[in-house]
Parts: sequence; structure tokens; C-alpha cells
Amino acid sequence: MAFASWRLFLLLFTLVDFCFSERAPNYTFVKHGAEAPVVSYYDYIIIGGGTAGCPLAATLSQRFNVLLLERGGSPYGNKNVSNLAYFAHTLADLSPTSASQRFISEDGVINARARVLGGGSCLNAGFYTRASPAYVAGAGWDGRLVNESYRWVERVVAKEPPMREWQSALRDGLLEVGVTPYNGFTYDHMYGTKVGGTIFDDDGNRHSAADLLEYARPEGLTVLLNARVWKILFRVKGRTKPVAHGVVFRDSHGKAHRAYLKEGSKNEIILSAGALGSPQLLMLSGIGPKAHLGSLGIDVLLDNPMVGQGMSDNPMNAIYVPSPSPVEVSLIQVVGITKFGSFIEGASGSDFAIPVADSEGTKGRDFGMFSPQTGQLSTVPPKQRTPEAIARAVAAMNELEDSAFRGGFILEKIMGPLSTGHLELKNTDPDDNPTVTFNYFRDPEDLQRCVGGIRTIERIIQSKAFSKYRYSYMSIRTLLNMTGSFPVNLLPRHDNDSKSLEQYCKDTVMTIWHYHGGCQVGRVVDADYRVLGVDALRVIDGSTFNFSPGTNPQATLMMLGRYMGVKIQYERLGIAE
Repeated sequence: MAFASWRLFLLLFTLVDFCFSERAPNYTFVKHGAEAPVVSYYDYIIIGGGTAGCPLAATLSQRFNVLLLERGGSPYGNKNVSNLAYFAHTLADLSPTSASQRFISEDGVINARARVLGGGSCLNAGFYTRASPAYVAGAGWDGRLVNESYRWVERVVAKEPPMREWQSALRDGLLEVGVTPYNGFTYDHMYGTKVGGTIFDDDGNRHSAADLLEYARPEGLTVLLNARVWKILFRVKGRTKPVAHGVVFRDSHGKAHRAYLKEGSKNEIILSAGALGSPQLLMLSGIGPKAHLGSLGIDVLLDNPMVGQGMSDNPMNAIYVPSPSPVEVSLIQVVGITKFGSFIEGASGSDFAIPVADSEGTKGRDFGMFSPQTGQLSTVPPKQRTPEAIARAVAAMNELEDSAFRGGFILEKIMGPLSTGHLELKNTDPDDNPTVTFNYFRDPEDLQRCVGGIRTIERIIQSKAFSKYRYSYMSIRTLLNMTGSFPVNLLPRHDNDSKSLEQYCKDTVMTIWHYHGGCQVGRVVDADYRVLGVDALRVIDGSTFNFSPGTNPQATLMMLGRYMGVKIQYERLGIAE
């Protein structure tokens, strides 16, 4: 009876909303790293205030003293992050303070990693959808606690999106070509066509994982921004295996600080730095392939050749469809979940080019993702972006009619994927991106899934439901050639792109920012996400995934942060699930 009462107490304590929580963005516990003492002590130190790190910190703070270290700044007050209309601007911002840090994989695909409180949920297209029951079972998670954790997240960040004309036409086109049944609005992962959730409210304002800090106990949490962790510290003397006990981090002025775990065998450091950051920091701290670490002069604490292995990125391919009719600005709202392993989605905009004026009042356009300077869909390839080339492109694009930038992208992302690569350190500076290879389409099944997805998109474009949003005189081949001409990556083009869909998939591959792996379960961490071979260290983020969950991983990453926060409390109190 006592056990049952204590379990009930814990459930009530951890699952209710707290009336004394603070509301975003007015968190008193969020400070800059420069304000931190030189030395401090906590029950838990979480590295990475991202999509999983924020809900994890909020949950653990309800009973413990938690430090959350985020290398980037705040998402609040930054319209490029907070408003749907400026979605592309952050991805195109290459400044050192941008919430997005660009990297280019060894495959030649332009990509980005988050550098902001809230992580990738501050950069993405806002689509919110759960993992499938099969994914949950395969991960070994408790289904009841998973569902409770999803609901905990959804109360703050997710809602049903308003469906307008272009997205409705995409939905109806999917159904017309046989991606059935229609499942209506749902967060669940189901075969057929559905309307998923969004983290944008009706005014287009983003609600990221940072908003989940509203659940925190303010007295139990310290969040430090612009606090870059350089390495994890371990005790080794007199131990059977290394024990994590602290971290070294630097503030925005370069000053070093140390944070240590308080005395207590159950206190832990938790890495939630993402699929690039977590394996990178393990290696910088001496955990990884011995030869690779030694080549950079890093003292090897634990030889584990699996750190950085199993890197995957779900390839995205799209067809751009100019529209003769006005279209709404929309990001991902509708998804067609096929049985052959491709997810069909779309985004539209009537202002892919936004009128702006410089400080002297000279009018022009901000081209967002089409920006000649930095845009992922620029007409100027990255290696050719000289000042002269950019100036010529801007002048030419300013002369175009607004209708040239009106339309939408219908895209497909493959499930999985099956193809994998690896990550290595470029140097010992944690501010620099590591080197990563994803090996897109190395597995032939991935390529066939892409081909199936592109064929489905072609049929949607030709459907009666979508006819209002395409020019009748533009053939599919014309659309393929036009889209294929965008320098979306650094790969060479082939003359047969519009004739061979296999070649089109390879040549026009982009990221949808769902990369994962590098610290996978059974290779780097155990089933409870404890790092193998050391004590008091876990990894809780997308680097532990073998495959990307659902059609968008952000819901599951936020759920996982909450889920593991509750589970860790179960463990500390000796309560079985």
C-alpha cells in the first residue's frame, strides 16, 4: 500500500502543471554564461538546451537542482526565429550570432545545426506529429509514459493548423492519387493522408521547446546562454571505470567556468547537444575511436570506435510548382504517408521574395531561401558567390515579376533511411563543425523510395484537385528541369535529370534537417541512454536514434526529454514503471 501511494504521489507531482511556473519569455532563471560563477555545483548538468534538453531540464528541475548549458542565445525577440513568415531567413543567416550554424556534409549537401535555446524546434517548419506505435515498441519505451509525455508537450506547444487553399489542394491531390485513407487532423502516425499539428499559433508565432521551460521549478533550474562546453571532466583514480563529475565551459568573452556535480552517486551529466554535438563532445572528452582521437592529440579515456558511427540524414527531394493563382504562406501542414516508404509534404508562399529597403531607402527584395548571398535555393552556386556574381544576380532578380516567386514546393522525404555514414572531428575546437558524411542513397532501397515519392508528386501536380496552382502549359519535364537547375547542393548535374528519376533524386538531394545517429543505443549508450564504459553520463537526444521517428522527429525528441526526466525520477526513488 505504501509503495502504491508513493508511486501515485510521484505521478501526480511530475505530471501536473505547476501554477507557480514562469511564462515564456519572462524566465528569471535564464542568464548569460558570463554571469555564471567560476565554479558551481548541481545535481544534474545538461549540455544542450535543445529540443530534448529543454523538456528534460524542466522535468528534472521539479525535484533537483539543474544546470542547463546552451551554446547559443535566446529565441525570444528574434523575429527570424519566432515568426512563420521569416522561416527561411535564419537558415540563410551566416552571421556568428545566427540561431543556425551552417555546415556542408562531405556528400556536398548544404545543412544546418541549431545554435539557440530550443534547438531545432526554433528553426524547423513547425510540423508536429508523433512516432508510430511500432517505433515506440522498437525503442523499448513504455507506451503509457510515452503517451503521457506527448500530451505534456502538446499542452504547451502544439495545435491544429488553419487549413487554407494551397494546403487543401495538396491534401485533396494526395487523396485523388490514392494516398488513402483520409485521417483528418491527428498527431498520430497513420498510413494515408492527414493534417498534422503545428507549433505555430494562429498569428504565426512559433512555440518551441524553449516554451516547455514554463514547466520548470524556477528555484531548481539555471539556464546559461552563450555557454559553450569544451569538455566533460572525469574521475579515474581508484575507479573501476571513469566517472563523469563536471564540465568546462566558456562564456561569450572566452572566460572559462567549471560546473561540478554535487556529491551523490545518482547525480549525472546528460548530453543533449544533438546528433552533431553529442558525439563531438564525447570525442573531445576522450571517448571515441582511439586512432582518430590520438591523431588530434586528445588523451583517450575510453576507446569506442562506434562513437560517430551510424550517422543518417533523411534525404529530401522536391519539385517547385509556380502558381498562376495567389497562394498563402504555409509550411508543412499536410502529409501523405505512403506504404512504400515515402512521406509527401508541401510548403507554399506568395512572398518568397519580400520587399525591403536599405538604410538609405533604396528598395529591393529579400529573397529568403532564394537569396543569392546565402539561400539554399539560390541561383548562384555557393562556390561562385563572389561579390560581383551576387550583385548581378540581385539586379536580375529585382527585375522579375512577383509572380516568379509565387508557388510551392511539393517534397518527399524517405523513411529511415537505411543508408548510413559517420562523423569525425575536424579539430579540437567545439565551436567548429565536425566532418560528417551521410552517404545519401547508398542503399538502393532508399533510392527506390525517393523515385516512388517523386512519381507520386508528379501525379499530384497533374491532379484535378491541384490544377488551380499550376500552369497548364508547364510539363512535368519542364518543372523537373527548372527545379533541377537550382543549385541546392554542391553536386554536379546531369543532362538526364528529367528523364531518369534515379538521377534526379541523386542530383537534387537536400536535407530536411532530420539527421540523427552517432551515439546509438547498443553501440555508445545502453537502453537507458547511459554511456557504455563510464558512470554518471547519459546521452538523451536524436544522436541515439537508428531511424528518424514519424514524419518529423521534433515531437518525439520533446517527448523523450520529458519521458527520460520522469524515468530518471522513477529510478532515483526505486520505483518500477
